[in-house]
Amino acid sequence: MQYEGVLTKMQTEFGNPIQYYLVFENSFIHVNQLLNKEIEIQFQGYQCLNCGKKKKIFRQGFCYDCFYSSPAVGDWIMKPELSTAHLGIADRDLVYEERVQLQPHIVYLALSSEVKVGVTRKTQVPTRWIDQGAEKAIAIVEVPNRYLAGITEVALKNHFADKTNWRKMLTNDIVSIDIIVERSKLKPLIPPEVHDYFELNNNDLFEMHYPVLEYPTKINSLSLDKTLNFKGVLMGIKGQYLIFKDGTVFNIRSFEGYVVSLRM
Repeated sequence: MQYEGVLTKMQTEFGNPIQYYLVFENSFIHVNQLLNKEIEIQFQGYQCLNCGKKKKIFRQGFCYDCFYSSPAVGDWIMKPELSTAHLGIADRDLVYEERVQLQPHIVYLALSSEVKVGVTRKTQVPTRWIDQGAEKAIAIVEVPNRYLAGITEVALKNHFADKTNWRKMLTNDIVSIDIIVERSKLKPLIPPEVHDYFELNNNDLFEMHYPVLEYPTKINSLSLDKTLNFKGVLMGIKGQYLIFKDGTVFNIRSFEGYVVSLRM
């Protein structure tokens, strides 16, 4: 069976285990059903996720021109503390930025390798945590806009990592720590303007279980820029990674906008 299409991040359903889907324009693949089967991935070309042109992907699925013009990839995406829509100030497109920034956001602790702090829109819970390969996650505060979430994250970066160690996450080398206890200590560390949003009794813990038959001990990252054709037996799915029997891992998210054919 063969599929062809433009890679976008896998769609997920929260369950035990997490269910993963690769969605193409005219078809989709339930990736969990490919576990323990051989898959061939072949690079075919590029298609920008924004303009749709067959231009080389620069970053995040966008061609160079779109990456520097689209409001969907403004600096405030990666650095929420730079958000200005709450002040009525545009970065690239105020209408878009108001729609995204002026909605409830969650600042959270997640356990994916070590404990990390992060920000996500409330509508992206628990998808954001699944995409990071988190084993556990808990909200610290829910705030009404992205700016307040951003300054909270900045304050907590002094005490926690803000990035996942993807190698440890994929080899299942995860610290053992109670993030509910960690959360209970945080109110003195967050900015005063966010104190009213901190609820000490809000200990709703999410736990994620991933479809992994076998974790690798050593990993090698597959790059479609260097390897145009790859074949391997799928042993697991975690975060946005496919994990193969030979220790090769493929980050779907890193290759959004790449056109591939999949044969299994």
